[in-house]
Amino acid sequence: MLRFTLGLLLAVLFSTVASAQSAYEIRSGDSLQIEVIEDPSLNRSVLVLPDGSISFPLAGTIPAAGRTVEAVRRDLSAALASNFATSPNVFVGVATLAEPRAASTSARAPAAARTISVYAMGEVTAPGKADVPPGTTILQFLAQAGGFTRFAAENRVQLRRTNAKTGEEQVYLFNYNGKGPSGIKGSTRLQSGDVIVVPQRRLFE
Repeated sequence: MLRFTLGLLLAVLFSTVASAQSAYEIRSGDSLQIEVIEDPSLNRSVLVLPDGSISFPLAGTIPAAGRTVEAVRRDLSAALASNFATSPNVFVGVATLAEPRAASTSARAPAAARTISVYAMGEVTAPGKADVPPGTTILQFLAQAGGFTRFAAENRVQLRRTNAKTGEEQVYLFNYNGKGPSGIKGSTRLQSGDVIVVPQRRLFE
């Protein structure tokens, strides 16, 4: 009875928020708050990546940018349906908005150099964009992001870095446990624009 009442209250709350956000088109850089009434362990905030997609456990990759929260909610519910006895109650809201791009950064170049923007997605406690001091290591950044969730594949962490000159993306592997092969070390320093991806653990991993 208590769970039903809680679910009803959450449904009312999220329907109110969704109504207010119904006309908003999601953008890359936004963070979405997603709640699944039937399985609270899935509840989390997810970052809309530069390619416009989000990644969610048991659902995979869902397109989000340029769409409404209701459209994303329907796709998530459909993708998760096979994991539940009945279609799950999924609620999606915009938690934080992407920062608008400044028209000109020339006057603020010295201040901008004091921090770099790094992104985290996947199975970390606090995914999203973070402005960190230059010289921050991947291990320090993961600690700032709240560490891993219980779904995390800690031995397959990815550092995705785009070459500013060629536009090509390079993927480096990091094994947090320090067992087995690891492409980079925890002391690797991050660069502005780096994306840390923590994939979901496999069934017997």
